Amino acid sequence: MSYSIGWQAVNLEMPERVPHTEYCSHPLLVKEITGRDPREDPSAWRIFYDAVEMDIIWFTNDGPPAKGRRTSMGHSIFQQDGVDLDRSVHCPFKSPEEVLSFDPVEEYGLPDEEERAAYFQSVYEQGQSSYPGQVHPGGYYKTLFSACIDAFGWDMFLSAAPLDYERFDRVLEGFFRITLANCRAWARTSIPFFICHDDIVWTSGPVFHPEWYRQYVFPRYARLWEPLKQAGKKVLFCSDGDFTMFTDDLARAGADGFIFEPLTSLEQIAERYGSTKVIVGNADTRILTFGSREEIRREVERCMSAGKPCPGFVMAVGNHIPHNVPIENALFYFELVRQMGRR
Repeated sequence: MSYSIGWQAVNLEMPERVPHTEYCSHPLLVKEITGRDPREDPSAWRIFYDAVEMDIIWFTNDGPPAKGRRTSMGHSIFQQDGVDLDRSVHCPFKSPEEVLSFDPVEEYGLPDEEERAAYFQSVYEQGQSSYPGQVHPGGYYKTLFSACIDAFGWDMFLSAAPLDYERFDRVLEGFFRITLANCRAWARTSIPFFICHDDIVWTSGPVFHPEWYRQYVFPRYARLWEPLKQAGKKVLFCSDGDFTMFTDDLARAGADGFIFEPLTSLEQIAERYGSTKVIVGNADTRILTFGSREEIRREVERCMSAGKPCPGFVMAVGNHIPHNVPIENALFYFELVRQMGRR
């Protein structure tokens, strides 16, 4: 059963095959496999997940939308026919000083933890019921760094924070208090594990000096994850970009696993944490999109070579299967994961 295989990996119990998860927004691929268009029939996703032997769902939920100022940075095309293209760009913050004076709690408010826990429990139960064959987690997306990106946009975020780190620390503290209330609420639910998402790095690595993260971000992660871990929930940290240099910091903060793109080193994480952490990744979607069958085979072999000996390894395309991946390449990739994932 896929659920049991996913659950065994989360608990580092070395399942009989390498578990599998994906972040996929490719409706024509789903239709090719299921015969149903997920844009018209959402049940196609469940059939698709079962058919490709997915064992874990990637999921986060930050609660009902909160009122308050946020920046629109637009959106590039990931979806079929470009339906997600958004050219609107607007930042409500007019100066770095306005950012440094911002109070997130005053702007967005703190959730009632009991009400939010009931909301999250309902969301989890609905998700697990919709995908009974997979392990469905809880999770939070705009943790700290991503909360700043969402509120201020990159330009104003990067303009304000370095001007006065101590004043910006008070801004981070406001976002921390909001996220902590949500983490406490998730901790009161029956989720099997928790995904903490925060895009803390770029493709080239850290956005700020590493010591900034170590002073202002990672200690807060430890405090955010404490109520979840006290409730028996494992915490998997997820970020885009290359956070290889921070894996030790994240482990010290309490992360029970890592979800990452191919820019972060699977080989280094597997060598250092292969027996003690859940490891999710990290085939390169660029190879899946533009590579030959032999290049796709070598990429899956690379991931399996590093990850297969690890009890908590979960195979995935680390940076998304969007609509422009050739269907024949995706089908070939899924077959390779089946073949090479046997233990």
